[in-house]
This record gives sequence, structure tokens and C-alpha cells, in this order.
Amino acid sequence: MKKFRELSGKFVVAMLAVTLLIGCAIGGTVAWLTANTAPVVNTFTYGDINIDLWEHAYDATTNALGNSKVTEVENYKIIPGVDLPKDPTVTVKAGSEACWLFVKVKKSGTFVTDKVTYAIDNTVWTQLDNVAGVYYKKIDTLTASDTNYNILQDKKVTVSQELTKGEINSIEEGQKNPTLTFKAYAVQLDAAQTAADAWAIANPTTNP
Repeated sequence: MKKFRELSGKFVVAMLAVTLLIGCAIGGTVAWLTANTAPVVNTFTYGDINIDLWEHAYDATTNALGNSKVTEVENYKIIPGVDLPKDPTVTVKAGSEACWLFVKVKKSGTFVTDKVTYAIDNTVWTQLDNVAGVYYKKIDTLTASDTNYNILQDKKVTVSQELTKGEINSIEEGQKNPTLTFKAYAVQLDAAQTAADAWAIANPTTNP
């Protein structure tokens, strides 16, 4: 009996030891492993496009362009055989995003057909399909510095030497004087897949 008690005591101790070991193992599972990372910060900036449209002032006495930049010239005189210097220019400002750049050329008044003419500089501009008087240029990258794009080929309006006094008088006697108006637009390149889509975004119907 004494041996049984001793054995029983040892068994109980052994069982308690096992129980305690199990308890420690169970207790250990509540200490979950954890980890974390440093934050990933995304900073968003606003894209920007800035353009300007200008031309050099014209001196009628010398039939030459000056140095000052203006937005309107009214003192041109049409003389047969004398070309008129004219350099409307679009400037895309430094820091401007890649863009679709447009220029709209509006002709009004009386131009004597084939005798007072001009051409768009096709080394810079492409005619927009099915839209009269609208030309575009695709600018693929951020503009690092102010960049100028000339509009008229050879920077001039050509006057034929065959223009007659009668044709000039017909303009002065009630017809509206010939006028050229230029307007520039820019649309962020990513906003449209094609020039036509970009032109629709420019919405010229509300910006004649």
C-alpha cells in the first residue's frame, strides 16, 4: 500500500508535470507573430499646359517686322507684287505636359482668289481631317523650355504682281478688308488617342 501511495504520488506528479507542459504549450499559441512595413507614400501632382500666341509688330514704312511681340496688327497695305511679312507663332511654355497642339486659322473679308494667299507651315503642322482651317501638332514629351512653333510658311502673306488696281478698288468700295485670325488650343496628350478626339475635347464650338 505504501508502495502504491508512493507510485501514485509519482504518477500524480508526472501527470501534473505533463499537464503543466501542455498548459505552457497551449498558453504559447496566443502570442501571435506580427510584422509591419514602412508606409508607401504616393504623391500626386497636377499636370499643366501653358501656351501663348503672338507675332512681331509690323512696320508699314519698311515692310518689315520689328522686335516687339503683339497680338494684333492692322496696318498692312496690299501692294501688287509685294509680299507681306507675318509671323504668327505659338509658344508652348516650359514645364508644359505632352499635348495635342492646335491652331485654327480663320479667313474673313475679301481675299482676291489666287492673288492674296498664304500657306500653313507643313513642316510643323498637319491638316486635321474634315475640319477646315484647323491644324495640329503632337508634342510627345514634357516641354523643357519655351518652344516656338511658326504657323505660316516662310512667315509671309504672298501678294501676286498680277493683282490689279480694279481688284483692290473693289475691296475698298464696300467689301470687307481681308482678315486673318489665328487661335491656338492645347489638350493633354493622355486625354485623347487621336487628334480628332483631342479637337473634340478642345470644344471650339464654344471658343470660336
